[in-house]
Amino acid sequence: MVHKKPIAFFDVDETLISIKSMFDFYDYFLAAVGHSAEEQHRLQAAARDLLRPGLPRVQGNRLFYQRFAGYKVDEVAGIGREWFAAHLDRGGLFHTDVLDALRAHTAAGTTTVLLSGSFPACLDPVREHAGADLAMSTQLEVRDGVYTGEVTRTMIGDAKATIASELIARAGVAAADCHAYGDHVSDLGLLRLVGHPVAVGTNAEVLAVAEEAGWARLPGTPG
Repeated sequence: MVHKKPIAFFDVDETLISIKSMFDFYDYFLAAVGHSAEEQHRLQAAARDLLRPGLPRVQGNRLFYQRFAGYKVDEVAGIGREWFAAHLDRGGLFHTDVLDALRAHTAAGTTTVLLSGSFPACLDPVREHAGADLAMSTQLEVRDGVYTGEVTRTMIGDAKATIASELIARAGVAAADCHAYGDHVSDLGLLRLVGHPVAVGTNAEVLAVAEEAGWARLPGTPG
């Protein structure tokens, strides 16, 4: 009988890593493509305005990625690797306790999957460094090697639980045997899906649910 490997799902921003990757990367990107300091400040402020209360997160996510329209995919990916390398040099990018958990799952033969509203330019180097098997992220439309600014798949909120359910079904494993790690209320659907949820960080609402349900917890310790 073939043993079916359980899956461990990891949210990325402020769960596996200590920052919001897409905004942090965007700051780096603006300088890398030659915007003046004044332009950088204006564009950064406009991007962060998409986090304002009342704007649905999926809508804000789509509006954010319009900012990459007209840029070559390879150019953006190269800047993403430079951004990631700079963070590794500075230290503190990964939550070491969560990274250790991911690598322990890998060593135990569990399939590890990153789920993120970020996009491949940020997520690919994170996945490679962590050693995760798969990354499911927001996907952008590409034509002739250039981003159009349109989003073809979001990975925000309920989308994480949806894709996790699909992967579990495709693998033929029981959700009760799977694991998930998340830090935000938008991760609760994912956490409730599996048999071994882990609440990461200090979000009061997530911790209240975790305490009531008896979930495991990790503090999320930057290393």
